[in-house]
Amino acid sequence: MRLILAPMEGVLDHLMRDLLTRINPFDLCVTEFVRVVDMRLPPRVFYRLCPELHNGCRTPAGTPVRIQLLGQEPDWLAENADQACRLGAEGIDLNFGCPAKTVNKHRGGAALLGDSEQLYHIAKAVRAAVPAHLPVTAKIRLGLAERDSYLENSQALAEGGISELAVHARSKQDGYRPPAYWPLVAEIKQALSIPVVVNGEIWNAEQAKLAQQQSGCNDIMLGRGALALPNLAATIKNGTAPMSWEKVIALLLNYSSLEVEGNKAVYYPNRIKQWLSYLKLYYPQAQDLFRDIRTLKHTDDIRHKLEEVTLPVISY
Repeated sequence: MRLILAPMEGVLDHLMRDLLTRINPFDLCVTEFVRVVDMRLPPRVFYRLCPELHNGCRTPAGTPVRIQLLGQEPDWLAENADQACRLGAEGIDLNFGCPAKTVNKHRGGAALLGDSEQLYHIAKAVRAAVPAHLPVTAKIRLGLAERDSYLENSQALAEGGISELAVHARSKQDGYRPPAYWPLVAEIKQALSIPVVVNGEIWNAEQAKLAQQQSGCNDIMLGRGALALPNLAATIKNGTAPMSWEKVIALLLNYSSLEVEGNKAVYYPNRIKQWLSYLKLYYPQAQDLFRDIRTLKHTDDIRHKLEEVTLPVISY
């Protein structure tokens, strides 16, 4: 089994990748998307979204990181895939799964699921631009309004030369509403000769096993579940007990230090509230903490509130 930390725009940045790969046996991370329109982007764009390029494209814990591109123009995507690889990327991922309206209205992400021919051309162009020894992968959903185009799209991407496909087992219109339709991923798995990774609605080890059984996939991609239960990957792969609330608080303080010491300190209040909104899906205590800090706007005030919870303080 391989466990992959999903790309989540505005959430799973390099600091969160650092934190989660320290405490989990992830085999791979995928960056937030690099938006490609009509130019070869300068190196600073790639370094900003993937500072791991300075470390062999690995997190401090040693977990490989793959750079994700989002766009609709095959040639420009190919140009930027080449740029990323020249900077040290160890693989390229293509985003055809993002359901955000701001992305889709510019024909990016899941909007391309209605055009399998374009998917083919994008995959073929990027595959030709990336050195043969490096993987080109993609992530899709099951369709746009309906769950009806997944086989056609999957086959188009495979014919274009991708080496692996991750499938979020819902349509664009489904958004993130349960359930995830894992049995439909099994149809993709049976139709393709390349590896297929199942994603969607995996919140605990039991659901991970069920997703594997129903999809026929051995490999799993974790997104929101990895934020709701920070050591989810460890519970799935190693049978580790779910992290206690006390250790979660210590983790939040650790994350706070990373944010404040980094260049994103201005965003810290919103970031910590955002993470608590996921944590409260697993930890009832997170709801109370979220309520306590909801109106706080200053980093020091929020950190003091976190420190008040740690009795006794648990080092991590």
